[in-house]
Amino acid sequence: MVESKKVVIVGIAGVGKTTLVAKIVEILNSKKKSVSVHSFGTIMFEEAKRMGIKDRDELRKLPVEKQKELQMMAAKTISGFNDNVVIIDTHAFISTKEGFYPGLPYHVLGELKPENLITVSARPEEIYNRRMKDSTRHRDIISIENIKKELAVQDAMLSSCAVLTGSPMKSVLNSEGKVEEAANEVINAIGL
Repeated sequence: MVESKKVVIVGIAGVGKTTLVAKIVEILNSKKKSVSVHSFGTIMFEEAKRMGIKDRDELRKLPVEKQKELQMMAAKTISGFNDNVVIIDTHAFISTKEGFYPGLPYHVLGELKPENLITVSARPEEIYNRRMKDSTRHRDIISIENIKKELAVQDAMLSSCAVLTGSPMKSVLNSEGKVEEAANEVINAIGL
C-alpha cells in the first residue's frame, strides 16, 4: 500500500486558496493520482453543529479551549484519510478576541504529520478586492494594512510549523489569472 502524503495548504481569506486547491486536484487527477481535499474548518464545523453552532463563522468566536477541542477532533478525522495525496485546506491562524490563535498548534501537527506545508498569498490589493466581492461568508471589514499584517502573521505561524515538524515550507503567490502557474508550483514543491 502506498503511503499517503499529507499536504497542509494555508491562506488568509481572499488569496484564492479554494480556486488554487481545485486546480491542483484537477492537475493531479489528470496524472492519475488519488487526491482528497479536507477543509479543516468544515470538519470542525460538523463537530460544532452538534454543540448548537449554526454558522461556520461563529467558530472563531468560540473560547480558545473549545476551539482546541474541535481542532483535535478534526485532526484525528483527517489523519485517517489515505489517498495518495491528502490536502488539508486550513488557516495558519484564527483571529480571536484573545489575539491570533494558531490554526496548527503543536498537538494538531503531531496528529496530522504533514509532509509539506504550503502558504498561499496574493498582493494585498487583490486580497482586499476578492474579500469585498465574496458574499458567501460573513467576513470582517479589513484594511489593506491589516491584510499585510495577516500575511506576515501567516508566514510566521507556518514557519513555526515547519520548524516543529521538520517539513518543508513553500510560499506560493496566487496572482490574478495565474492559478495554473501557482498550482504547478505547489505540485512541484510536493514532488509530484
